Amino acid sequence: MGKCLIKRGLVLTAAFFLNIFTVYAQSAAEYMEDGNDFFKQGNFDQAIIEYTKVIDINPNLAMAYDNRGVAYAHEGSLKRAIDDFTMAIANNSRDAQAYNNRGHAYFQQGNLTQAISDYTQAIRMNAFYLKAYENRILVYYQLAEYAKAWSDVQTVEAIGGTIDPHFIDSLKKAYHSPE
Repeated sequence: MGKCLIKRGLVLTAAFFLNIFTVYAQSAAEYMEDGNDFFKQGNFDQAIIEYTKVIDINPNLAMAYDNRGVAYAHEGSLKRAIDDFTMAIANNSRDAQAYNNRGHAYFQQGNLTQAISDYTQAIRMNAFYLKAYENRILVYYQLAEYAKAWSDVQTVEAIGGTIDPHFIDSLKKAYHSPE
């Protein structure tokens, strides 16, 4: 009888502690929200920790990889950022934002060919993705591919976006546009 009471006591104690841990355990959504809050505060290290917790809970959540990649990029950890954007894309191959973000990380690394490729893929997925066009315009301009930059400027304007007039003037001078 004594062994039975001890066994029962251990089971009840274990159940008690499991309930306590369940109450204090956060969900992936709560970690994501915490990560977003830390990111907005500029605390990228803590944001990365929170996004990692989300990934530990749900390793297929593209948004968690994308958010962590952006935090890594803000810290200057471009290789890690690119790895995370690649994981976001692997988990959601239609994630135009992850392609755009990875393109920007490649741009920051100086890998302009890969940046253009990712911006182009983002645009293929969302023909109205103004930020991807704007990013690609800057890369084309840097590569002195003015005709391509000008074509993207015209597309941005046609879909309702605007480009800085000073940049337009610089592009016109470089391109010798008739307009």
